[in-house]
Amino acid sequence: MGVKGREPAISLDFVREKNLMQLKKLNIALFPVRYNDKYYSDALAAGEFTKLAYFSDICVGAIACRLEKKEGGSVRVYIMTLGVLAPYRGLGIGTKLLNHVLDFSSKQNISEIYLHVQTNNDEAIDFYKKFGFEITETIQNYYANITPPDCHVLTKFVIQSPTKK
Repeated sequence: MGVKGREPAISLDFVREKNLMQLKKLNIALFPVRYNDKYYSDALAAGEFTKLAYFSDICVGAIACRLEKKEGGSVRVYIMTLGVLAPYRGLGIGTKLLNHVLDFSSKQNISEIYLHVQTNNDEAIDFYKKFGFEITETIQNYYANITPPDCHVLTKFVIQSPTKK
C-alpha cells in the first residue's frame, strides 16, 4: 500500500455538515444499530470530540462523542461510537481516534469518559481495557433488536494535564 519504510498517512478531520454523510455511511457499514438525528446532532455539537479518520485520504473510521453535564456542573464524555472498517483494523487508526479524545478530555479538564459495549464484543472490551477503561456496570436488555441485548458500561477516569504557564 505505502512506500516501503514509510508509514501511510493517518489523519483526523472534524465532522461538520458537509461531511456528515461520511459518518452516516461508516455507521451503516460498521454497526448493527441505526442512529437517529439526535445522534448526529450530538456528534456535531461535540466539536473536537467527534472525528473522522482517513487512511491515505480514504475515510475508514470515526469516533463520535456526546458531552454530558453531570450534577454539580462538571462535564463527562460519552463515546457513542468508535469504529474502523475491517480491512483497516490493526493499523493504529482506532488507537489514534481514542487517544485524540483522551488527550483532548485531559486538556479540557474532563475527568470521566464512558461508553457502552455489547457484552459479547470481546475485541472491543479488550481494546478499551488497554487504555485503562474498566467495566463499571452491566445493563440487561440495553439494546433492542440485537443479540445479546446486554451491555457493559466501560468507564475511564482521566488524569488532568498540568496547567501550562
